[in-house]
Amino acid sequence: MADASSLTVPAAPPRRRDFERWRRRSRLIRTLRILLPVLIALIFAGLVGSVVHHTVTAEVAAAADQGPIRLLNPRFVGRDAKGRAFVVTAQSAVRDQRDFQRVILDRPALVIDEGGENPTRLTSRSGVYHEGTFKLQLQGGVRLTSPQTALDTAASLYDTKTGELIGSGPIQGSGSLGEINARSYGVYDKGDRMVFTGGVSARIDSE
Repeated sequence: MADASSLTVPAAPPRRRDFERWRRRSRLIRTLRILLPVLIALIFAGLVGSVVHHTVTAEVAAAADQGPIRLLNPRFVGRDAKGRAFVVTAQSAVRDQRDFQRVILDRPALVIDEGGENPTRLTSRSGVYHEGTFKLQLQGGVRLTSPQTALDTAASLYDTKTGELIGSGPIQGSGSLGEINARSYGVYDKGDRMVFTGGVSARIDSE
């Protein structure tokens, strides 16, 4: 019987060692074939995302720099509760960025009862149309002209819903009967009735 201390384990054949190395290398190659396309796709997606982000950011910044959109030569047409057609025009219009219900008008002009028997025209340096209340506010050198009357005042307010027109002065005007001064006025009954109040003085021309 042989002594156990003299037993030796035979070394693995060279061919088996080569096979193990080839198998490990094959697993590494398969892993790299999966990882590399994934990494390339992630890098490409990151580049695309970066480009899109910078583009959107630049567009938002450019829009902010440009400010609100200005509409040139706007024209608004409607009818009041009395059935009279009215037209509002201006050199330009821009929506108030702090209150989107307000439309700021430059050099507005209002024509009430356009095409009717008694059209009334108002012009001013500036104006504001309130979309929530349907009211047009004219201010700064307001000029009112109609077939019977012409007057100047500081401000006027036209309610496009009810058709009522009021103004505050000082008011200076002239009509078919003479001249008149007051602090406020109102136009009612489809323009057939005009009321002056506050320090009214008039000069009647005799026929």
